[in-house]
Amino acid sequence: MSVTAIATATPSAIGSFRTRRSTNGVSRFKMSVRSGSVSMAAAPMLTKLQQDCATPLPVLHNVLQQDCATPLPVLRNVVASMSDDIRAGLAVDGGSDLKMILSYVDSLPTGDEKGLFYALDLGGTNFRVLRVELGGKDERVIAIESDQVSIPQELMSATSEELFDFIASALANFAHKDGNFPGKKGEIGFTFSFPVKQTSIDSGILIKWTKGFAVSGTAGKDVVACLNEAMDRKGIDMRVSALVNDTVATLAGARYWDDDVMVAVILGTGTNACYVERMDCIPKLQGEFSPSGRTIVNLEWGAFSKGLPLTVFDRDMDAASINPGEQANSSFNIFEKTISGMYLGEIARRALLHMAEEGSLFGKSMPEKLSMPFVLGPYLFRNPTIPNCCRTPDLSTMQQDGTEDLHTVGSVLYNVAGVCDTIVKRAARLAGAGIAGILQKIEEDTKDAIFGKRTVVAMDGGLYERYPQYRRYLKEAVAELLGPETYQNIVIEHSKDGSGIGAALLAATNSKYGRNL
Repeated sequence: MSVTAIATATPSAIGSFRTRRSTNGVSRFKMSVRSGSVSMAAAPMLTKLQQDCATPLPVLHNVLQQDCATPLPVLRNVVASMSDDIRAGLAVDGGSDLKMILSYVDSLPTGDEKGLFYALDLGGTNFRVLRVELGGKDERVIAIESDQVSIPQELMSATSEELFDFIASALANFAHKDGNFPGKKGEIGFTFSFPVKQTSIDSGILIKWTKGFAVSGTAGKDVVACLNEAMDRKGIDMRVSALVNDTVATLAGARYWDDDVMVAVILGTGTNACYVERMDCIPKLQGEFSPSGRTIVNLEWGAFSKGLPLTVFDRDMDAASINPGEQANSSFNIFEKTISGMYLGEIARRALLHMAEEGSLFGKSMPEKLSMPFVLGPYLFRNPTIPNCCRTPDLSTMQQDGTEDLHTVGSVLYNVAGVCDTIVKRAARLAGAGIAGILQKIEEDTKDAIFGKRTVVAMDGGLYERYPQYRRYLKEAVAELLGPETYQNIVIEHSKDGSGIGAALLAATNSKYGRNL
């Protein structure tokens, strides 16, 4: 294997081999993640590795890079397709892969909100309750208190009444803590991150449970009514004023501090996006306009599927997932499966397993854990057979390792980091193209309303927050697509935990009882 071939097959972000003299005089192998060159001292070892391989590793890596490539023409096609799908989904329900769900959030926080409001965030095996005291424009957020509660495993498959009674009890305990219960009826912003057909700002019909929940008696019912009834049973004088998902709540929370926020994107275990849309640009509304003339639309963009560069590993993973494509040439939530944290590690594992089998990546031995699905994090469902060390964002850790002897990566060869970089770069650039597609659609309908002034995209989610390479690749893609003159007006910023305060703010904005102090 030539050094030139290795250097060509290795992304610049991955690095080089070199030897280092140890204290006992024996040369030790070292890899740097900061350089794109390969030292001559490593050549004999690499040549020996190639001789043991059925297929040269650079060839396998090159194939992966080609299948994952996201050059500008590919990204522009994704931008155009995203924009087209947004329009089709706004025209009629079922008009595109994007559901374009109306949030019924017609009034966004202004800063004038005052009072004591609550937020309940239910989106997985834990839920959070928050209490937010608002002081208007002068004081803004006076105080925030929060608590997190784990849902017992047995309640995830219990009855609807049992689950919501448990949630109501936890909410009551939190609300009465320190005797700080509101004097008037308490109002709640309910963040509910499961598939819901929303019918108003404070009602929504559960389509189905996901994320390991199998609660009976809830599907087809109004989840707000389920919670309100549980609070009645527990004698709690509180009501839900706003039902939202986490993406909509993130936009509202960010907009409270910055009037230029127009888009919100979640990039964590899963992914989604929403934006502020003019009502006269939503044909399926059929003239039902609010006084503001604007509303937040939830894309559910994980279902987007057009023009995505896919590999055999994506298709195999999709086929083996719990929600595969129902038709031979279609896939369920394939955009989510190429850009979100739940799946990046699994795509990398499948690629590495292939390289180990076909290219002897690990020599003659095969790491046993490499055959375990989802052994590389981020990890959603906690599998007791997988050690705790495998439940962290392993890809990010390996790419960022800068220790003297690569303690984190250990003896794994540079190909592992190369695979990680290839898959993460594709994911982030596709996410960036999705953002550019939303911005382009808004700009086309409101000339210079986006590109001609400062426009903020609020980002949240663990993948975006904790993976610096992902953030860099995403922003680079948006900059390439929009060009330097336009991009200088676009601000992509992290809005940490915006969904929590955002839900409370929407409860305040949609208050049924006036100020609540």
